Amino acid sequence: MRTIPHYLSVPGIALLSILLVGCSQSSTESAHGKQVKDEDKTHLVAIEVVELRALGPVHERNGTLKPRQTVRIFNQEEGRITKLPFFEGDSVAGGETIVTLDEELLNSELEKAVATAKQMRLNLKRQEELAKRLAVSQDELAQAQTDLSVAEAEKRVLQTRLGYTRISAPFAGVVSERLVEPGDVVPRHTHLMTIINPESLIIRILVSDLLLPQLNSDDPVTVRIDGLGEQPFSGRIHRIYPELDEKTRMGTIEVVLEPIPNGARSGQLCRVMLQTATRDRITVPFNALQRDTEGEFVFRLDERQQAQRAPIKSGMRIADRIEIVQGLETGNRIVTKGFLELEPGMKVEPVN
Repeated sequence: MRTIPHYLSVPGIALLSILLVGCSQSSTESAHGKQVKDEDKTHLVAIEVVELRALGPVHERNGTLKPRQTVRIFNQEEGRITKLPFFEGDSVAGGETIVTLDEELLNSELEKAVATAKQMRLNLKRQEELAKRLAVSQDELAQAQTDLSVAEAEKRVLQTRLGYTRISAPFAGVVSERLVEPGDVVPRHTHLMTIINPESLIIRILVSDLLLPQLNSDDPVTVRIDGLGEQPFSGRIHRIYPELDEKTRMGTIEVVLEPIPNGARSGQLCRVMLQTATRDRITVPFNALQRDTEGEFVFRLDERQQAQRAPIKSGMRIADRIEIVQGLETGNRIVTKGFLELEPGMKVEPVN
């Protein structure tokens, strides 16, 4: 017959039972307290309210800023340059004299032509008086009239040539090239300088024949200029060229900036974002979309401020957003940041 150890006697057993019950109650209370504490704990997240946005696919094309209004200044009269006051970067006003040629020789020829015309006018007057007395023939009178007309025409030619010795700016702009210097003797039709209109800057880009039908004049675009940083600028399609290159099947379109930003210069590299098939879409930030073995979903906030799993069906990605074609409605609140340790049913607190 086995004997019961003294520590398992009736008083010992009773004492052991009391200790076990106390430990059990303590563990239960501790677990309950932890559960209450976890339920009261909130998870910090960033949210966004779902709304319709007019968006479409974005196509990036590179181009170069160029002035549409450019004029190369040529001389129509030969001679020595006496004045050329403007240098590259100088602004000129429309109609302002920008080049002056030596005009001494032409002035002398003009004075001679004026004197000749005066003499021919006197000769004609004398012939007309003689004709009244039938002292000269009609042929002699006609010859005097012709001589006067020739002299007058020669005077007008020289006056026109003299005007060519002073070249004026055809429009207000900036000098981009200065190719000669005062003292140079230049023949006719020499390229002297170039003037551009900085307010006429445009961007020409090449677009495939597949994309061209989706574009129209005055469509808005976004432009980034590498030399001016990452800041986007507003623009629009100004002109679509009617012909395509037969080899590349590419067409040319012109984009204008509205307004032209400070610091924009001819020759800068531009990145033009063209948006096509624009319509109202429900979109969310791309990083808000979650995926697991059950499919795509987002965390949507319910009326109790708890994050719930919302299965969705995504569509086209547009820049840093993605279209949601099924599963969300306007006004829904979704989580966009704070997914670490976030579980369905967890109470959240928006920080934005």
